[in-house]
Amino acid sequence: MARRLWITGRILRAMATPFAPDRRLDLDWIRIAAFLLLIAYHVGMYYVSWDWHVKSPAASPAIEPLMLLVNPWRLGVLFLVSGAATAFIVAKLAPGALARSRSWRLLVPLVFSMLVIVVPQSYFEVVEKGGYTGSFWEFWGRYLRADRTFCRGADCLVVPTWNHLWFVAYLWVYTMALAAVLAWKPGFRERAERKLEAALAGWRLLVVPALVLAVIRIALVGRFGSTHALVDDWYNHAQYFTVFAFGFLAARSPAIWEGMERLRWPALLAALASWGFLAWYFLFRDDLNNPPEALRLFQRVVYAIDQWTAMVAACGFARRLVKADSPARRYLTDAIFPFYIVHQTAIIAFAVWLRPLALPPAIEGLLLLAATAAACVATYELVRRVGWLRPLFGLKGAAPRA
Repeated sequence: MARRLWITGRILRAMATPFAPDRRLDLDWIRIAAFLLLIAYHVGMYYVSWDWHVKSPAASPAIEPLMLLVNPWRLGVLFLVSGAATAFIVAKLAPGALARSRSWRLLVPLVFSMLVIVVPQSYFEVVEKGGYTGSFWEFWGRYLRADRTFCRGADCLVVPTWNHLWFVAYLWVYTMALAAVLAWKPGFRERAERKLEAALAGWRLLVVPALVLAVIRIALVGRFGSTHALVDDWYNHAQYFTVFAFGFLAARSPAIWEGMERLRWPALLAALASWGFLAWYFLFRDDLNNPPEALRLFQRVVYAIDQWTAMVAACGFARRLVKADSPARRYLTDAIFPFYIVHQTAIIAFAVWLRPLALPPAIEGLLLLAATAAACVATYELVRRVGWLRPLFGLKGAAPRA
């Protein structure tokens, strides 16, 4: 009887909190959901009027309001969660070991993907946009030689490229910068955490970070467009490193996560209201190309509010709802990075192959999403069983025993 009571107590405690000694289950689910949302978003990029690698003949603004619903915050929340994950790694590893570990887990798949996985994306792009008529194998050779002659006028495709994997490159740079700071100031995180808790008490948790992001957007977005090229992408560095650093400093602070949970509903309402304004501003205004300067500045503030409050809502609801572990979480936690690596290549290849069927966009889009999901799962199921493939797709350790 005593043993049964002890086991029951352990189960109830596990169900009562998303926190584990070495794992934050709520953050795992945010990371999984954000990457899955990113895959769906990139399927959508084939059908909207915005520029992308290849485009559907039926591309239109029809689903752009839905795309704009997630656009301001979809990558910021990944950097926030990555910063938090780094804080838990730092608790186990010295700065030098952190740098070595993350370099192996991030740079190896990045380089491999640039040389192999991303190549079909660039091939289909030059075929569609540049009228390239050579074979894929000929293109691959020119790609590896960094051929700079794939041009439309002055617009030339830079190869090799990381395309959607720019997130991995940026995450590695931010982690290396953090490791350097920790080597220089070993107690930095704990002191900064206490100051952050004091600065963001109560409603300031919603207001202060949004103001910081608004200042960044007002100051930089007009001067530095989004390039994802690392060396000249100063607006993106300012916003993404800020949320990465927030995640790192807040990761082990119960007060901040409790605040996010408490403010989840106001944050969600603010995010939805901000999205409504942004949809009007970007999609439904008559003077889209020449807004008054005051309206432009107000839009940048609202964009930052949307960006931050959506992240707070995601974190708050995850903390509220995730109470216990599950087989799905355990499977997807490892699978999601290989999914991310292969998904955009799969989307572009399947989109091109499906195009001759001239299916209605709604049916084609669902089929494209299903085919991409199947390709992601098949890739992971293969990779996780082959020891030498695992590090190429960001997985650690040896292949599991049969």
